Amino acid sequence: MENDVVVVVVPFVAQGHLNQLLHLSRLLSAYNLPVHIAGTTTHNRQAKLRIHGWNINSDTNIHFHEFETPQFESPPPNPNSSTKFPSHLIPSFKASSRLREPFAKLLANFSNTARRVIVVHDYLMSPVVQDVVSFPNVEAYAFHAASAFTTFSYVWEYKGSPCLDDVECYNQLTKIPIIQDLMPQDFIEFVRSHVDCEKFNSGNIHDTCKVFDRKFIDYHSKEGLCGSTKQWALGPFNPVSINNNQDPTKRHKTLEWLDKQAQDSVIYVAFGSTTSFSNEQIRELANGLEKSGQKFIWVLRDADKGDIFKGECRHIELPKGFEERVEGKGLVVREWAPQLEILAHNATGGFMSHCGWNSSMESITMGVPIAAWPMHSEQPRNATLITEVLKIGVNVGDWGRDGEVVISSVIEEAIRILMDSDEGNEMRKRAKKIGEDVRQSVEEGGVTRMEIDAFVAHITRQ
Repeated sequence: MENDVVVVVVPFVAQGHLNQLLHLSRLLSAYNLPVHIAGTTTHNRQAKLRIHGWNINSDTNIHFHEFETPQFESPPPNPNSSTKFPSHLIPSFKASSRLREPFAKLLANFSNTARRVIVVHDYLMSPVVQDVVSFPNVEAYAFHAASAFTTFSYVWEYKGSPCLDDVECYNQLTKIPIIQDLMPQDFIEFVRSHVDCEKFNSGNIHDTCKVFDRKFIDYHSKEGLCGSTKQWALGPFNPVSINNNQDPTKRHKTLEWLDKQAQDSVIYVAFGSTTSFSNEQIRELANGLEKSGQKFIWVLRDADKGDIFKGECRHIELPKGFEERVEGKGLVVREWAPQLEILAHNATGGFMSHCGWNSSMESITMGVPIAAWPMHSEQPRNATLITEVLKIGVNVGDWGRDGEVVISSVIEEAIRILMDSDEGNEMRKRAKKIGEDVRQSVEEGGVTRMEIDAFVAHITRQ
């Protein structure tokens, strides 16, 4: 029996990218569209293991197709590297980009049985899906895993930083930090290798919301700047409400601990899946948290390995007696934590973050202000959106000074500003208002709901 429209999702293998496209798959499947996720065996397993906020096993419209990748040697994360970019993951990035042949075979099968095949692929997987041009009933849409502010800033910079008709937007863009050596040359070349594949895309998908990013989505569509390719702001991809009627025996210990804390009293500290801190930086962060006197949850993990299921994990040492001294005031978690549920909890009043877009979007959605401590890649630009444009965050010191240890007094100050000052309270009010507006945007008649409805209508058109 012929299917009408089939969606094939091709995520990039970094955790933040995997998570966003798995959430998008949930949104599209709600329209009774069959969604097929094509990825490596290891990374499909990783994405399913870590997803939070909904039960992936209950969605019968989502199907996984798993491909083995060529063997690759991936060194462990280097916490003492002078740059924080996860260079150790580049072998796995390159290995995943070799899935072109098996993906083309999968695409041929769908093309033979469906009226139309919609390929939603991470921008960094463009070479894998380039054979879409061989099938007349296949359309491709590129997903960009950052804010529209951030993605537009790169184009704007490349175009020579032209003046814009909106002075406020222009001034905001001029505040983008110029930080050298955020990415190694081999990764820059890896990204550049995808440019030639842009010509086959029918549009761009962004995990962002017009509630706060409308101006920069519009600039993406403006002739003479980015061209007139259709832009779809379908975010937030992540769930905007959390089911609190869970089996109490299955709730994570962080949520049970938060239940005992006052509203907005806890700062959540987590730096994503690609950051490794040196032992010295860990000590400074621990001391800063302790001296701040604020309650906290600290997810203390090393960066992901190329294959998270193989090999030993680094055990990170804390200052002697630290956990005993902060007992009752702070909670240290050494495993994967349910970040979305933690941010949604009413006791969480701040988030110290690397400003990866997955974490940033979850924090914005849940109305939680951010202590911004970006590490590499697009993170400093996401941080600029948070601190300078939306004004719902504070910088953790001078994070642009690459390779330098941020001392405890600087960390303490940022925490105190966010959690215990009039300035922080104003940030929290703004964050809560934006979060409320973003959550309403997915309801009937909201700007995001209308955007998703329009995208589905477009890809299912006769």
